[in-house]
Amino acid sequence: MATTKPAPSARETELLDRAYAYSLTHGLADLSLRPLATAIGSSPRVLLFLFGSKDGLIRALLARSRTDELELLQEINSRYDDAPGLEVVARELWSWLAAKERRPLMTLWVEAYGRSLVAPEGPWADYARSTVADWLELLATAQPERERASTRGEARRTGVLAMLRGALLDLLATGDTDRVTAAVERYLAD
Repeated sequence: MATTKPAPSARETELLDRAYAYSLTHGLADLSLRPLATAIGSSPRVLLFLFGSKDGLIRALLARSRTDELELLQEINSRYDDAPGLEVVARELWSWLAAKERRPLMTLWVEAYGRSLVAPEGPWADYARSTVADWLELLATAQPERERASTRGEARRTGVLAMLRGALLDLLATGDTDRVTAAVERYLAD
């Protein structure tokens, strides 16, 4: 019989939100508990008690960042009764991804994605694969059912996802929103 973790306390939720805000500006790769605890008004001992370990805290922070992504995906899904088409959803996704206010979240996402590829056994485990699955699932719902179930449909949504992620990396590296958005539009128009 599997045991379930009890719901987080109000204090745990508050500290997680503060730690998440901290990680958006400081990243996770070099996370040190002492500076983090000081910045969020806690102590390393309290963080270890609440999250079990530094890896447990990182896993909680990654889950928190995925929550933001999943909320976006659910929001986009809820706007349509029928499959709106890959191009429509890809444009909405790009608009959300490219928004200046989301740069810290997107930078954290890139960091976590990359770390999950090079440290697949650590707290980053499965992050990249899970986010690919989430985004492909959203893109699948944008396709008409017949296309969604086909090999060609799977290839199309994989191509759109690859384009969006490549564009995001370019945008984060250069900050050139106009150029990268023009390239996204060009890709989607073809």
